[in-house]
Amino acid sequence: MTPEELRNSILQYAIQGKLVEQRKEEGTGEELFQQIQAEKQKLIKEGIIRKEKALPEITEEEMPFDIPESWNLVRFSSVISLLSGADLTPDKYNSLENGIPYITGASNIENGILEINRWTEYPNNIAIRGDLLLTCKGTVGKTVILEEEKVHIARQLMSITTIVVDTSFIRYFVESRVNYLKTQAKSMIPGITRNNVLSLVLPLPPLAEQKRIVAKIEELLPYIDCYEEVWTKLEDFNNRFPEDMQKSLLQYAIQGKLVEQREEEGTGEELYQQIQIERERLIAKKAIKVEKPLAPITDEEKPFDIPENWTWVRFGNLGSYRKGPFGSALTKNMFVPKGNNSVKVYEQKNAIQKDATLGEYYITRDYFENKMTGFEVFPGDIIVSCAGTIGETYVLPDDIEQGIINQALMRMKLFEPIYVPYFLVFFDVVLKENARAHSKGSAIKNIPPFKILKNYLIPLPPLAEQKRIVAKLEELLPLCDRLK
Repeated sequence: MTPEELRNSILQYAIQGKLVEQRKEEGTGEELFQQIQAEKQKLIKEGIIRKEKALPEITEEEMPFDIPESWNLVRFSSVISLLSGADLTPDKYNSLENGIPYITGASNIENGILEINRWTEYPNNIAIRGDLLLTCKGTVGKTVILEEEKVHIARQLMSITTIVVDTSFIRYFVESRVNYLKTQAKSMIPGITRNNVLSLVLPLPPLAEQKRIVAKIEELLPYIDCYEEVWTKLEDFNNRFPEDMQKSLLQYAIQGKLVEQREEEGTGEELYQQIQIERERLIAKKAIKVEKPLAPITDEEKPFDIPENWTWVRFGNLGSYRKGPFGSALTKNMFVPKGNNSVKVYEQKNAIQKDATLGEYYITRDYFENKMTGFEVFPGDIIVSCAGTIGETYVLPDDIEQGIINQALMRMKLFEPIYVPYFLVFFDVVLKENARAHSKGSAIKNIPPFKILKNYLIPLPPLAEQKRIVAKLEELLPLCDRLK
């Protein structure tokens, strides 16, 4: 049960006569009703309140529950006087505290407390101390008992003046009927009418019992507040748990704590040497360029301990990387319809939505062969979104169209025999966060420059262990998704 449901249950118990016991010596609701009518006629005669239009008798269909024998069912209009508000033009109110407070609507009521930020020297729809203010347009159902001597209320509010009944009891009654009142709200901007309020059916207990009901509610409310605090923390924990568990699993994976190490699988250092042999082979074939060596890794750089058979390596030593062409080298006026002599331009949405078929941009084959061959992508290449939604990766499948990357993508070609799924786990866990931290700009973040990116560290386990790590994650991560 939510805190709101618990609070509503207590209010419902209160207006059904189930929250406190009935006492014969306190009289009846009918006796109180007669006192109210006598007082009301007196106030009408004195011109203090106006006479309301008579409402129909209460029907059996309007009696939603049984009430104690000592209570009475009456129209709300019979125990209150209702004042509707009226807006003031800007020249009739001020923020200099001149005049009396001008209350405009729900924004002035927060947690049952009245916040005043406007005043008027031209009041005409005046609520007085002890009245119950009720928001009736926009946000329907906020209430506050007025402590100010006088206020002018705008048309988003009504003021309820009680007659020989306990105002706090009436407040809790109104709050118990808020959901019903909201169902009566009409128009694009929800609003309730005077008749919606006046025609409510009020279960009326004796006055002394009203006061005991109020006392019991106010005794229980602090416990509901405590319950809400605990409930909110629990809900927050439950909402965060799947994501936190997912992050923990990924963190365990890259720290070598998710699966056991096996001596027969070799070491990360041995794998790294194989990767470097492949790198040298590609350089010799002129498939990739020779790059300036990266600095040796120091102990101070290592963010956490890893198993003895793992090794720390630089991101830049595991593959070759290329960002898309500069803006002036690839603009929309260069695009042509798809045809036999066109080459596809892959976009950020291909990486984000993991779909190579998306996109309608093409360039001529002549322009590709003369200027863009360095940006070509092949099956097995990884494309990475580099702006806005950064770090989304996609391994291009075997059946892609011949194409190039645009300005918002980076191409990664990993050297064999690194296991691509393991690399992508690492990329998602660590590199994406580092990229956000080092990105420039405000609204749109970017993958950091290569001089930063290539120096990131990756913990490298043996190849067989990489595969076991990925298999374990594929087993456990779906369980986290089911918890969401």
